[in-house]
Amino acid sequence: MSDRLMTVNAYTTLDYVEAVAKGAAFEWESVAVVNATADTEDPDCVHLQLELDNLAEEYLPKHMEDLELTPDQARALAADLEKHADRIDDAQADE
Repeated sequence: MSDRLMTVNAYTTLDYVEAVAKGAAFEWESVAVVNATADTEDPDCVHLQLELDNLAEEYLPKHMEDLELTPDQARALAADLEKHADRIDDAQADE
């Protein structure tokens, strides 16, 4: 993924995930970068950032999403992710 808006380095949370962008008139699969971070000095929120590789996409201009989460929102999201990850692990263990 070249020409990114996000900085991707050794500290990036997930530098390659499969993603789908959906709109009223399109559905488009791509790879994406996901990062969770907070400001180094005086952090006041957690940033959850997502950028899809859109070099070949005609519907979406180059952009990234940046969600600003309170600490409680970040913990709620983390707990929900853990819950769903555990469900998948359990389902795969039963197979």
